[in-house]
Amino acid sequence: MERLLNPDEWLAERNTRVLLDVRSPGEYAQGHIPDAISFPLFTDAERAKVGTLYKQQGKDVAFTVGLDIVGPKMAGFVRRASQIAPGKQIAVHCWRGGQRSRSMAWLLRAAGFDVAVLNGGYKVYRRFVLDFFERSPCQLIVVGGRTGAGKTRVLHALRALGEQVVDLEALARHKGSSFGSIGEDGQPTVEQFENDLFDAFQQLDWSKKIWLENESRSIGRVYIPEGLWKRMKNSPLLNIEIPHTDRVKNLVRDYAAFPAGELEQAFLRIDKKLGGLRLNEALEALRLGHYERAAEIALAYYDKTYQHGLDNNPSPDIRILKLEHSDPEKIALACREISRGC
Repeated sequence: MERLLNPDEWLAERNTRVLLDVRSPGEYAQGHIPDAISFPLFTDAERAKVGTLYKQQGKDVAFTVGLDIVGPKMAGFVRRASQIAPGKQIAVHCWRGGQRSRSMAWLLRAAGFDVAVLNGGYKVYRRFVLDFFERSPCQLIVVGGRTGAGKTRVLHALRALGEQVVDLEALARHKGSSFGSIGEDGQPTVEQFENDLFDAFQQLDWSKKIWLENESRSIGRVYIPEGLWKRMKNSPLLNIEIPHTDRVKNLVRDYAAFPAGELEQAFLRIDKKLGGLRLNEALEALRLGHYERAAEIALAYYDKTYQHGLDNNPSPDIRILKLEHSDPEKIALACREISRGC
């Protein structure tokens, strides 16, 4: 008998079942449930062929051709599933919980597996993800500060203190500025970022505070889901202020080891905001290895942008932490102390 799991029921069983995504490789690459294993019934080309036949000649023809494609693969599916899930506890899904997932479930169940199907497939899971960000009961604390204030290091120090942290930039694989892609792997799709972000929240206790870094809505090419973004803008903001010289040192430490050509391209991406004179000065500083001067020029631009955002921030509770040092562990302790009243 077929067993259907709604997304919340799947999340309750995720530690006991291996999740197989039977959509095509292209669909999986666009976005998938974290920890799901790509287990395609069809290749991208095969899926396109069956889909075209369905539209042009009807369901029966498409179904028969699909059987011709899948038939020779069936033994391979069973062997691979046995390697992936030796305990034989499996869940499967396709796009809408239709023919592909049900066919794979039938095959694996016949081979002795305990199989459940994600009800409504990936489409329903995606709706569940986006609904979460609209209705989430989480209490957020946002850590802000000008470029170079070391916010990410402070978040890591908060995590070391036992606080709950969601590192948006790590999930986005981007640091959020023109320089943000330097040293990072390629970014996920917007869809995958949302899935990974949802998964990060699922690991946490929603009855306790959750710390995030203050970000623009876009982080490189991905976007914070609108529901979460609105909640962040209406959550307490702890704004870190450290000495300007320490901010320059932080930037040099973070970026000077990367190829000068990548740094030059980052400056060129903000050339209209910098102006020709400032841009040429920054590029010359890089060529001469004067990274502190290049950092100073970058900060002059980013400080104006950040101040504008801070002046227009709708948070009902903005607290300034003005410090004479840049020690992330001490700043984390100060943040935790001041957050007690939030």
